[in-house]
Amino acid sequence: MARGDAEFVEFARAASGRLVHAAYLMTGNHHQAEDAAQTALVRTYASWSRIQDDDAYGYARSVLVNHLIDSWRRPIREYPTEELPEQRRDDIADEVATRRWLLAILGSLSPRERAIVVLRYYFDLPEAQVARELNVSVGTVKSTSSRALQKLRTTGRVSDAQEACR
Repeated sequence: MARGDAEFVEFARAASGRLVHAAYLMTGNHHQAEDAAQTALVRTYASWSRIQDDDAYGYARSVLVNHLIDSWRRPIREYPTEELPEQRRDDIADEVATRRWLLAILGSLSPRERAIVVLRYYFDLPEAQVARELNVSVGTVKSTSSRALQKLRTTGRVSDAQEACR
């Protein structure tokens, strides 16, 4: 990595969530917010060597706001075409039922159990990182994860959650 890259990576990890949230509040669209935050980070990286350490987030925030204002002034032009995009072939009703079922069985967990399951298995974080993020011990992550998975195994077999999805 070039000089300063490690500092920028650390900054980007710390600031990206706040930038996405700010962009979402401004656009009302999650996908546009993620794109805008990514663009702000790219432009911030391009100027990283000139940015004062104490004002890096302020600079990135200004870039984000300016980028969003520019996009409102000059919207992307879309042109119609004869070709249709590839159509999705999955049954959306099945996806919705599966999602509702999953949310129902996750709802049977306590907030801490749910957080540990999501961080550990959805985001695929190691136990030590989950422990750091939740400010608990690794042993707590292991035991809570074990109990939560046992609940999910038993709840997943019960048809009540599946009935709620129908």
